[in-house]
Amino acid sequence: MTTKSIPNYSLKFNPIALTHFILIHGMALFAFFPFAFSWSAVALMFFMYWLTASIGICLGYHRYLTHRGFTLPKWLAYFVVFCGTLACQNGPIKWVGQHRMHHAGSDTIEDPHSAEKGFWWSHFTWMLFTHSKFDDKKILNDYTKDFSTDKVYKFMDNYFIIIQIVFGLMLYAIGGFPWVVWGIFVRLVVAYHSTWLVNSAAHTFGYVTFPLKDDLATNCWWVGLLAWGEGWHNNHHAFPKSARHGLRPWEIDMTWWALSLLEKLGLAKDIKVAKLIPNPAHEAEASDSTEPAFIGKMVIQEA
Repeated sequence: MTTKSIPNYSLKFNPIALTHFILIHGMALFAFFPFAFSWSAVALMFFMYWLTASIGICLGYHRYLTHRGFTLPKWLAYFVVFCGTLACQNGPIKWVGQHRMHHAGSDTIEDPHSAEKGFWWSHFTWMLFTHSKFDDKKILNDYTKDFSTDKVYKFMDNYFIIIQIVFGLMLYAIGGFPWVVWGIFVRLVVAYHSTWLVNSAAHTFGYVTFPLKDDLATNCWWVGLLAWGEGWHNNHHAFPKSARHGLRPWEIDMTWWALSLLEKLGLAKDIKVAKLIPNPAHEAEASDSTEPAFIGKMVIQEA
């Protein structure tokens, strides 16, 4: 083992994380009981899945706050990030900090959920441990200096669990137990695994448009559908700042549709996108060319 491959951090099993995992999945099982079912609760689940996963995580936490792929008015930025807080995948500072670490050392020992350590590690097992480096508040703040001093984002980061509990109580007051089961627990399970599949399946299955050194990210169509466009992960790793992940017509990117609407409304501006360009080196060689068929170019989309 070389020095480069020796982790410079330690891992410690986190029983609280395991309890959270079991609780959320266990409570979601109530969905199979008739007394916890209503069509309004199912409709609520799908709406909140879109609002918290696509608008909150994909658009807010990821494409806006992490990669700054576009600009938003401050009030709207707070709103979409708040929707991400409701996804209960950590507060914005920790989520963004760990995701920036992921890009800085993708699929190496510097990656919090490196796919090199196996499918299930990258899917969820990594979250069952406290990492002396990846969970260190000072290091996370260093990775998020551009917004970690913002009082609103700090509040969301510190109280995202309490926010979820208050939201659950509101749902109970409106729709009773079925709304809590479907609007909180079923929705969280679906959103969790669709997000986690980006870290696992989209580093394992699919095709590669842009060959990247020491990076296992792939374009996986079914993860693209489940995760609102995040499954076009090879495209994303090649052009992290691109607010559009699905670069071909058939690469469905539903989060991009939402962002395009915000642009038409004059709310999203300075949108950075990657454009596919045929690779002259590939076209100049024979049909068995080892050169990639496409290269990419970053542009600022015109309003």
